[in-house]
Amino acid sequence: MSRLDPLHPVLPILIGASVMLSLAMGLRQSLGIFVPPLTRDIGISVGDFTVAVAVQNLTWGILQPFAGALAVRVGFRPLMMGGSLLYLIGLLLLATSSGLAAVVLGAGLLIGAAMATTGTAMSMAAASSAVPPHVRSLVLGFVSACGSLGAMIAAPLGQAISQGWGWRFGVASFVILALVMLPAAWSAGRVDALRPTPTHSPVEQSGRHALMSALRSPPFVVMALAYSVCGMQLVFLTTHLPAYLDLCGMDPMLSAKALGLIGGFNVMGSLFFGWAGGRVNKLHLLGCIYILRSLGFVWYFHTSPTPESTMIFAAVMGFLWLGVSPLVQGWIAQTFGLRWQAMIAGVAFFCHQIGSFIGAFGGGWLYELSRNYNTAWKVGATMGLCFGAVQIVFAFASRARAPRLAA
Repeated sequence: MSRLDPLHPVLPILIGASVMLSLAMGLRQSLGIFVPPLTRDIGISVGDFTVAVAVQNLTWGILQPFAGALAVRVGFRPLMMGGSLLYLIGLLLLATSSGLAAVVLGAGLLIGAAMATTGTAMSMAAASSAVPPHVRSLVLGFVSACGSLGAMIAAPLGQAISQGWGWRFGVASFVILALVMLPAAWSAGRVDALRPTPTHSPVEQSGRHALMSALRSPPFVVMALAYSVCGMQLVFLTTHLPAYLDLCGMDPMLSAKALGLIGGFNVMGSLFFGWAGGRVNKLHLLGCIYILRSLGFVWYFHTSPTPESTMIFAAVMGFLWLGVSPLVQGWIAQTFGLRWQAMIAGVAFFCHQIGSFIGAFGGGWLYELSRNYNTAWKVGATMGLCFGAVQIVFAFASRARAPRLAA
């Protein structure tokens, strides 16, 4: 019997989770292409728009642990369906906005809340609950890979429509794509039928005990702190790369092509790291990803961009982009179990979103101060190198310490 035979009965769940994640992440990652025309049209600055992105990431991070805990009690389907509806409302509000308040509410608060129930932590937890342990890392890599396909469609489509008919029609095309999230969330919600009925046994771990167990685990704390640098680097790119290329006088379509290429190489990276996570220490791989990303920052931003260097940079970043997700989610499921995986992953993701807030708002703030991105990319690269090295060193130390503890 093939190792993949157990996946056949749960394919609707995995496909639904993958499509939902693909659109949720892809549409969100592509919002940066609307920054130049939107800010000029409604009279707000790039820094103002990054406030909305910062609010989005902070809202997502704050709500993620609560959404994960709530999934244990009410099930995945109600949360994912509700989040998909919020996503639609947020995009509609953005498409009709005429000032900063509507942009912050639509692109910030509503989409941020929607991401807490349709994004990485929830879709990965649903997929993890549907498959046996021996294929879990590979399946998480597959779901993460699908999560990047949305940007390949959304970024070029939104940019082309925006250039031809205006940015509002570009956002409206995102609304049409987001409609597909509703049936995808419904299909992924079938995982609720597979979850064991709580027994309320005295030995059953409560959410509070599971959370305290994670917070008292040094490997989890270090992983979560390093995860914040991941968020800072990625959101800095999705938010500010289009504005950076516009500032350098590059073709606006180049940023859309770069974001789309990131999505394409994301597929290969996610599949590779999902496969590698089943064979190599996941924490070591995480540290390597952060270091390699930071070296990519140094190579690309220290000289003026060209179309060729931009596409190479996008390919490298794409390969190292969502490969983090199957490693983090797989390590949490392996270490703390499945029942409270979404909640514990939500806590780690809160740290990720603190970094995302800094990447979006801090990048915009530093740009407003100096009218360039030199300081911002240097901070991102330096922190990535430092935290990546700490992650690797601590993973080796923890691995060496484990046999002594067992003895």
